[in-house]
Parts: sequence; C-alpha cells; structure tokens
Amino acid sequence: MVEDAFAENDPRVLSPEVFDFVLNNELKRAIRSQNFLTLLVVEPVPRHAEGDRKDLARRLARELAHVISRVVRETDILSPGADGRLSVVLLDADYQHSMQVVERLMARVEHYEFTTPAAVSIGVASCPTHGADLDSLRSAARSQPVHTRRAPRGSSNTQ
Repeated sequence: MVEDAFAENDPRVLSPEVFDFVLNNELKRAIRSQNFLTLLVVEPVPRHAEGDRKDLARRLARELAHVISRVVRETDILSPGADGRLSVVLLDADYQHSMQVVERLMARVEHYEFTTPAAVSIGVASCPTHGADLDSLRSAARSQPVHTRRAPRGSSNTQ
C-alpha cells in the first residue's frame, strides 16, 4: 500500500487517491485553523497528438511534476491525475501569493524542453475564497485558467 501512495520517486508526488485523501484533510485543517490553501490545476495540451492523446497528456503531467517540484516548497504536494492534469496544493498560501508561484512556474515551464511540444494552462482556486471542499476547489480551478502558455511552433518549448 505504501508503495502505491507515491506516483513517482518523489514523496511529494502522490497517487490520485492518496492526494484526494490528503487534500481533504488539509482542507479541514485550513478551515479549522483559518489558514489559506490553494489548489493549482496544471493542464498540458500536446501540440501534436500522435497516438493516445490522454496517454500523452499523462506523460506530460509527469514531466511537469518533475519541473514543478523544483519550484514549490517541500511541504507542497503534487499528483498527476488520470485525466492528464497535474494537481498541486500550496499549503498556507492565499490567492495573491499563489499567483507569484504561478508566475515562477510558468517562467520555468517556458524554458523547459518537453519531450513533446505542449501548451500549458494553470487554474488556481483558494480555500476559503473559491470553495471549502475538494469538488468546489477543483471546479473553480478548472473553469477559469489564470495563466496559459501557448505551444511554440518549433519542436521544443524554448523560445
């Protein structure tokens, strides 16, 4: 069971089931202690879809997890989802400060050379501002991406 908890070799990259469990607990803690928590939903969109598009998006989400894990704090958690999106929880972070993290993430992503060229969008939702439960936060983050990076015309994401 413990081996199945982690999606990658990084202990902050959790399987989707464990991520949801941890996020639900962190949401309860944030509400109880009146702290903020922010959910980022990072969606890679492959520029060229050769083969299974969802499989390609899942692989890109794993690549993004590697890139993003170098930018966020050690206490923040990540999870590549089965839908090809990457979820990131920024603990004790309000919306305004989370937007600074998003800017740093996008700067890193813009200079990262993916195995497949991809556009990347990031949706952001904070508890309690945008919702106090997992479903409302996820819905809010997915419905209005705050930052989108278009796929480059060339074969990499470097410009």
